Amino acid sequence: MNISISNHKIADLLILIVLFSLVSWYAYDAYSASSHIVNLILILPVTAIVLVLCTVEFLSTLTAKALVEPEREAVASVLPVISLFVGYVLTLSWLGFDVGTFIFISLFMWLHGERRLVWVLGYSIAFATSISLFFAAMLPYPMPMLILSTAY
Repeated sequence: MNISISNHKIADLLILIVLFSLVSWYAYDAYSASSHIVNLILILPVTAIVLVLCTVEFLSTLTAKALVEPEREAVASVLPVISLFVGYVLTLSWLGFDVGTFIFISLFMWLHGERRLVWVLGYSIAFATSISLFFAAMLPYPMPMLILSTAY
């Protein structure tokens, strides 16, 4: 078993230890407050799943080979995405959340190299529609919508 420790790997392992500890503490605290099964019906399974995942990730991180750090992108390559997001936020009030999200997702995918028009449009329509309907149903105040305003 080849174990090499880098600063990045130590940070990842510490985060996993902290997460494991916090989840364990929360489960213990919930059990101490009330050990009745009705109160623990969700907490115990989720705790078990998170603890198993933390353990598996800890062991795989510990035994993983050291990775070469990727080159960081230049600030200039991030500016189009930042500009796109600023435009998205500034136009939401008159474009509507549904159409604005569709345009933002489409352009974001296009900027990141996705050139299959059916995939770009299909994913953008599906995501924008589902997230718009979700927020319209969940938020206690009306969302500005252009097309889906008749849905709610």
